[in-house]
Amino acid sequence: PPPRSLGCSPFLALISSTLLTQGQNCPSSCLCPDHHTVDCTGKGLTHVPDSIPLDVRRLLLSNNWIPWIPSDFLVLYSDLVYLDLRNNSLSLLEPGTLSTSSRLVFLDLGSNNLTEIPSGTFGESRSLIKLRLGNNPHLTMMGKDAFIGLTSLRELELERNGFTELDVSVLEPLPSLRKLRLEGNPWLCNCHFAKLFVWLTENRHKLPTGMEGIECSLPLNGRRIPLSLLSEDSFRECRGTLTLTDYLIVIFSGISVSVAAIMASFFLASTVHCFQRFSKGSKGDDDDGSD
Repeated sequence: PPPRSLGCSPFLALISSTLLTQGQNCPSSCLCPDHHTVDCTGKGLTHVPDSIPLDVRRLLLSNNWIPWIPSDFLVLYSDLVYLDLRNNSLSLLEPGTLSTSSRLVFLDLGSNNLTEIPSGTFGESRSLIKLRLGNNPHLTMMGKDAFIGLTSLRELELERNGFTELDVSVLEPLPSLRKLRLEGNPWLCNCHFAKLFVWLTENRHKLPTGMEGIECSLPLNGRRIPLSLLSEDSFRECRGTLTLTDYLIVIFSGISVSVAAIMASFFLASTVHCFQRFSKGSKGDDDDGSD
C-alpha cells in the first residue's frame, strides 16, 4: 500500500523554510563565513540579493552596482548591526528607509551617487554609532532634521562631498558626536557659512584634520584658504545681514502699510467729499428759506 502522508507535513515544511532563512542558506554568489554574516562584496550585484537570512547581523554589499534600497528593506532584519553599502550606485534614499533597524551600529553609504539626505532618512536609529556619507561628490543638500534622533552617533563622515554650505542645526541634535569629517568639500566663505564656522571653532577638537584641514573659497577672488586663517571677525559684515525671512517681513510690512495708507486716504477723501456735499445742500436750503 502507498505510504500514508504525514498530517504535520505542512508544519514541517514551514519550520524547514524558516530555518533556511535563518542562517542555514546563503544568497547565490555571496559568502557566509558564519551564521550571522553575509558577504556579497564585489559580486557585480545590481540589486539587493534575495533570501538573506533573517538573523543576519553583518551585511556586506560594497563594491557593487546597487542603485537603490527597498523602502522596507530593514523591516525583517531586526538583528542587523553592521551594513556596508560603500561604492555602489545609490542616488536616492527615501525617508525612513534606514530607520527601522533598532540595533544598527555601523552604516557605510560612502562613495555613491547620493545628492540629498532628506529629513527622516535615519528615523531615530538610537543605536547608530558610526555613519559614513563621504565621497558622494554630488551630495549638496542635507535636511535640517536628517540626523534627528541619532543620540548615540559618535562618528560622522561628510568629507569630499559637494557641500558649499551646511545649516549648523543639522549637527546640533548629535550630543554624542566625537568625530566629524568635513574636509574636501567646496565650502564658500560667505555669510551662509558664518554660523557653521563659529560652531566648528567651538568644536575643533572633533575635527581629525583640525581647522587647517578644511578649506573654503573667498567670495571675491575664489581663492581657497584653510579655516585656520580665518576668525569670527572675518565674518563681521554678516552680523547685520538680513535673512530671507527678514526681507519677506520687510516687504510684506511695506505692502501692508501702503494698503492701509491707501484705504485711509480713500476713507478721508470720501468723508471730505460727503461733508462738502452736505454743506452745499445745507447752504442751498438756507438760501431758499431766506427768499
